[in-house]
Amino acid sequence: MRETSSVVVSISMAGVLPCTSTLSLRTFTDNNSISCCTPFNSTFLTTITSERALNFRCSAKKKISFADQILDYIEGGPKLRRWYGAPDLLPKDGSIVDDEDEDESSENGARDAILVTDGDSEIGQMVILSLIVKRARVKALVKDKRVALEAFGTYVESIAGDSRDKPFLKRALRGVRTIICPNEGFLSNVGNLKGVQHIILLSQLCVYKGAGGIQALMKGNTIKKAEQEESLVAASGIPYTIIRCGSLQNTPGGKQGFSFEEGCAAIKSLSKEDAAFICVEAVDVVPQKGFTFEVVNGENNVPDWKECLTQLMNKAEQKSQ
Repeated sequence: MRETSSVVVSISMAGVLPCTSTLSLRTFTDNNSISCCTPFNSTFLTTITSERALNFRCSAKKKISFADQILDYIEGGPKLRRWYGAPDLLPKDGSIVDDEDEDESSENGARDAILVTDGDSEIGQMVILSLIVKRARVKALVKDKRVALEAFGTYVESIAGDSRDKPFLKRALRGVRTIICPNEGFLSNVGNLKGVQHIILLSQLCVYKGAGGIQALMKGNTIKKAEQEESLVAASGIPYTIIRCGSLQNTPGGKQGFSFEEGCAAIKSLSKEDAAFICVEAVDVVPQKGFTFEVVNGENNVPDWKECLTQLMNKAEQKSQ
């Protein structure tokens, strides 16, 4: 049986990358699965197929960031950055280019970016890493721009500011085709989303509603906010995908199947990694108007997510007629 080698990138992180991280190699046979695993707060594993063994230790203090080294290896080296449309490294002095200095003409240019809201959150970070591996153009709303740059390098356009501020929001949405909201709260604070072609919302409304007793009373305000967020998405006039997930758990992703039965999200759970993965897969399945589906970990394997989501979308459209 032919063997292939895979680079397993291990990033230990508690909010930000540590001073050192380890990039190691493991060998898999063709029967082994390749997946993104553990969350940032413990160990996030990204597996990438390669042709040779590699085992080295890198430091965040070096000139090239850890994220840059990962993607340099994927892309065949720093000299090939431009071939893949990857951005240049930061200046040697570590300075950050101000958003104000961006070319205003880009506002009317191609919309190919994916904006991740709440990019500092655990789910947000998982979504961002998955998008980087897919070589998507990523923008992220974060609280600390410099910390985000240290974590993801220049492969993510990190934006810090108040989304309620119209000039800031305009800059944030420049060139954005799709918005991924890994948590509720963003849409209730913004107004015009002109130019956006798809909104993906990860919602835990079913989980909040499914809580009983005292917990249900405590989550009353949370339920209202989640309901408001979903209503704003539906009323935006922008094609949307609302992913109603089960209770999010810190369990490895890619290890279990899935269930999409109505009512499952209120009583069952979903791996955070799987939730982030589904958000990214939903980017390429844009509905005409919008659709909502529930998902938890279950017994059904999904070999083709584009086909699966398309079937769910068609089913939702037929039900609404």
